Amino acid sequence: MRATLRRLFTLRRVLLIWLGSAILSFGLYNVHQQTGITEGGVLGLLLLLEHWLGLSPALLSPILDGLCYALALRYLGKEFLLVSAFSTLSFAGFFKLWESFPPLLPDLSAYPLLAALLGALFVGTGVGLVVRQGGSSGGDDALALVISKVTRWRLTWSYSFTDVVVLLLSLTYIPVRRIAYSLVTVLLSSYLIDRIQGLPARTGKAGEKTQSKSSGPSAGPARKPD
Repeated sequence: MRATLRRLFTLRRVLLIWLGSAILSFGLYNVHQQTGITEGGVLGLLLLLEHWLGLSPALLSPILDGLCYALALRYLGKEFLLVSAFSTLSFAGFFKLWESFPPLLPDLSAYPLLAALLGALFVGTGVGLVVRQGGSSGGDDALALVISKVTRWRLTWSYSFTDVVVLLLSLTYIPVRRIAYSLVTVLLSSYLIDRIQGLPARTGKAGEKTQSKSSGPSAGPARKPD
C-alpha cells in the first residue's frame, strides 16, 4: 500500500492537484457565489431537487456523489478513487481558506456575460489540472469521466451532456436569461477541461513522450496524467 501511495502521490502530482483545487475553489467563491451563475451536473441537480422535492443538498450531495464514485470504482479503478479523495479534500481545504477572506474580485453581477466567461476560465483550468492528474474534484467529474470511458466520447462532450441536461431541467424554475449565461459557463469550462486534460505529456531527454499511467478514463488512448 505504501508503495502504491508513493507512486500515486508524487510531489509533482500533489502540487498540480493543489494548484487546480486552488484555482477552482477561488473561482467558485469569488465569481459564482457573488454573481449567481449556476452549474450543471451534480451541483445543478442538487438545486433542482431541492426546489421541487424539498430535499436538502446536505442529504443529497453525499448520495449523488457516492453513486458517481461507485460507477467510477467499477470503470476507473481504486487508484482513481484514491487520487479523487485527495483532490476533493484539497478543494474543500482551499475553499475554506478563501471563505476566511472577503471576496478578492469585484462583484460582476452587473456584467453576467463577463462573469460567465471568467467563471468558466477558473472552473475549466482548475478542474482540467485535477483531471489531468488522474482524479476528480467531485461527483460531476467522476460521472463525466465514466461517460467518456464507456462511450469513448471526448471529455468535453461528456461534461456538456450532463450539464446541458440539468440546465434544461432547471428551466422549470430558473429564468431563461440566467440559464443562458450558465450555459456559456458550462460549455466553455467543459471545452477547457478537455483541452487541458488532452495536452501531450512531457518529453524526456531523448525527445520521447512519457506515457500516462493513470487508471483514469482517458480510456482507449491514454491522455493523462503527466
